[in-house]
Amino acid sequence: MNIGDVAQRAGVPAKTIRYYEEIGLVTPQRAANGYRHFRAVDLHKLAFIGRARALGFTIEDCRTLLALYSDDSRQSAQVKAVAEEHLRQIDEKIAKLITMKETLSALVQQCAGDHRPDCPILADLADPHATQA
Repeated sequence: MNIGDVAQRAGVPAKTIRYYEEIGLVTPQRAANGYRHFRAVDLHKLAFIGRARALGFTIEDCRTLLALYSDDSRQSAQVKAVAEEHLRQIDEKIAKLITMKETLSALVQQCAGDHRPDCPILADLADPHATQA
């Protein structure tokens, strides 16, 4: 398969596939003319990475998960540890987003949104001592 075919089948843009090749996540074969030739195993890896990235795993997490996937002696506890750490990070991001939303909602409520120039939103953004969300 060429890069266009594998991109369509894996649901990953060709530009992203080139990047994954550059960083060593996938290593397609090269034809005599230099064109990439993707095998079924490459397609499977790309679909795997695409799914992992859709779940928010980092590139390094994907590298770890791929290594675990191809290691028949792996322990599921190793995979679970990677997923649990990622889940912890997601929970942390959600907590920060909730704080951001609450702060911004309060500022929006305080702003009259009228013809006057004073605005608590701008005042808060300009305050170096304002609490960071």
